[in-house]
Amino acid sequence: MEFFIDTANLSDITKAQELGVLDGVTTNPSLMAKEGITGSSKILSHYKEICAIVNGPVSAEVIGTKYDDMISEGKILADLDEKIVVKLPMTSDGVRAVRYFSDQRIKTNCTLIFSAGQALLAAKAGATYVSPFIGRLDDISVSGLDLISEIRLIYDNYMFNTKILAASVRNSAHILGCAKIGADVMTSPLSAITSLLNHPLTTSGLDQFLKDHLQAKNVAAQPV
Repeated sequence: MEFFIDTANLSDITKAQELGVLDGVTTNPSLMAKEGITGSSKILSHYKEICAIVNGPVSAEVIGTKYDDMISEGKILADLDEKIVVKLPMTSDGVRAVRYFSDQRIKTNCTLIFSAGQALLAAKAGATYVSPFIGRLDDISVSGLDLISEIRLIYDNYMFNTKILAASVRNSAHILGCAKIGADVMTSPLSAITSLLNHPLTTSGLDQFLKDHLQAKNVAAQPV
């Protein structure tokens, strides 16, 4: 499973890249605004900075909701860097735009997926990625992981090449659940990724190793 980080924070992206497990980045207008990045020129410049840090795909979301606006914005985004994946909403116009960019061999990420039917439409349109939002489904007492499982079954049945990019991933349990089910990609904040590092037995085991090493060193240093 590929690991993407869901943020527009350059520091977090750099830390994830340095950890050695980062495969790509996803962003959205809300994440840009959180970092104080507003205005078209600043947003485009920020995408370039992100692409300079990472080696993998960077999902950049269109703002327009109409087909023509999505096409014009998507072309601008795609021209920024070959790593850019044009992120489009799961709407009628969004699916049409997915097909357009797919025909142009431009990678797409169809976002705001909340049902298997939506994921099926996006795959039929040629989306490179679909982004089911598992955390937001959990918020309304619907299993987000069950949706991942349903999409996996459908895609495997018909050998779709579209990758399942699990989004709204909030914790290590979400990440492991996605890995068990067979999501191709998961995207989460840095905190969820680094939470996988932690286990109390790892901490206590390392402490014991260091104590034993220090004791052995002190014994060896004593005069005979």
